[in-house]
Amino acid sequence: MTYHSFRVYPGRPTGVLADVWGRSAVRDVLLTLGAAGAVGLAAQIAIPVPGSPVPITGQTFAVLLAGATLGATRGAAGMLIYVVAGSLGVPWFAAGASGWPSATAGYLVGFVVAAALSGQLAALGADRRPSHTIGLMAAGNALIYLVGVPWLAFSTGIDMTAAVGTGLLPYLIGDVLKTLLAAALLPATWLLIHRRVDHNDRY
Repeated sequence: MTYHSFRVYPGRPTGVLADVWGRSAVRDVLLTLGAAGAVGLAAQIAIPVPGSPVPITGQTFAVLLAGATLGATRGAAGMLIYVVAGSLGVPWFAAGASGWPSATAGYLVGFVVAAALSGQLAALGADRRPSHTIGLMAAGNALIYLVGVPWLAFSTGIDMTAAVGTGLLPYLIGDVLKTLLAAALLPATWLLIHRRVDHNDRY
């Protein structure tokens, strides 16, 4: 019988990326506000979709990345700030819009819960490997659509089939590309951190 030895890295960082270099109340507030601002900035990349009130934006990528980076609590808090501030008049919804968007508000609500989910999955290590990160992103995107598409149907009076056609299908290719980008970015960041820790441990 062949036995394989495994190195143990007790000093390697755990948790989410934002906690690698420690935590403080001030830092948590700044990161949470930064997450809201990042999503607001990503929302300005907006491409109208003919026949749909939902534009193609960089929001979902920023939302899930913020959740995975900050963790469930700070990620969801950042998205809640984004939604509330935008509803009260901050012009950082898609293409500089503000106010409560009745047709697409479900997606905004979905941002909050999806950030919490991606943050929880990341805390469990789902952002360390590309295959796991793909699952994290897929779950987060699915949750956004699970809230956003039925809300779209209810608010506009269309049936669910039409809502899926206008509020989900046009965005799947973009979601795949964003997922692949995250699957490269997050594990690569952890790999660099672990290499730096291992290097420091040797000296």
